[in-house]
Amino acid sequence: MESLLPLIFALVAVLYASVGQAGGTGYVAVMGLVGFTPDVIKPTALALNILVAAIGSVRFYRSGLLTWRSCYPFGILGAPFSLLGGAVHLPSALYQPIVGTLLLLAAFQMVRSARFTSVRDENAPHGPPFIASLLAGGVIGFVSGITGVGGGIFLAPLILSVGWVETRQASAVSAAFNLLNSAAALAGAWATTPTLPPSLSWWLASVAFGAVIGSWLGAHHLPPKILRIILSALLLASGLRMILL
Repeated sequence: MESLLPLIFALVAVLYASVGQAGGTGYVAVMGLVGFTPDVIKPTALALNILVAAIGSVRFYRSGLLTWRSCYPFGILGAPFSLLGGAVHLPSALYQPIVGTLLLLAAFQMVRSARFTSVRDENAPHGPPFIASLLAGGVIGFVSGITGVGGGIFLAPLILSVGWVETRQASAVSAAFNLLNSAAALAGAWATTPTLPPSLSWWLASVAFGAVIGSWLGAHHLPPKILRIILSALLLASGLRMILL
């Protein structure tokens, strides 16, 4: 199965990038299924995250969906706490159940909010509340650093559920948050476990291709309700995979 990883990672990147995600939970689940250990999975997933999130951030910025006001409050505490979390390493027995449970909780909340997409988007404010964004960014940043995912997969359901931004803008904010936190978390992880697989360059090329396609679909073509449904499905599938592996 390892020979199929470039294709699998490309497909993961297409799906996740369409909703502003970098694919971290998907890469983590796939590598866990193949048999990689957490000390390899976390830095590798973060490296792939950085590239996909960078491509998505540029796409959403050029589309006018990514603004400074909508994203910077989450990063003030998100980046340093992600750096701290990146230096924390959970044992395998705790790592996957914790990540899986968090993803299932996010999936449940996302399904509930998908029914009211139009109303929520119409009533969304121009920017998220500053203090609440700071706190949310810090908590999610720490969790993302520990788990090896960019954090946007946790941030998007939160800000969509509480109606801080509209759906496409949530994708843009998630992409930027993933980029910032993945870079910080990788720095923290690299300080203690600099373990990256030799095939990483091929995997980076495959996720870059997927990110270009996925971010194009998400920024210009997929309806907001469909974006929420895709995000719900990704959360559910990733959570179940992590728990049942």
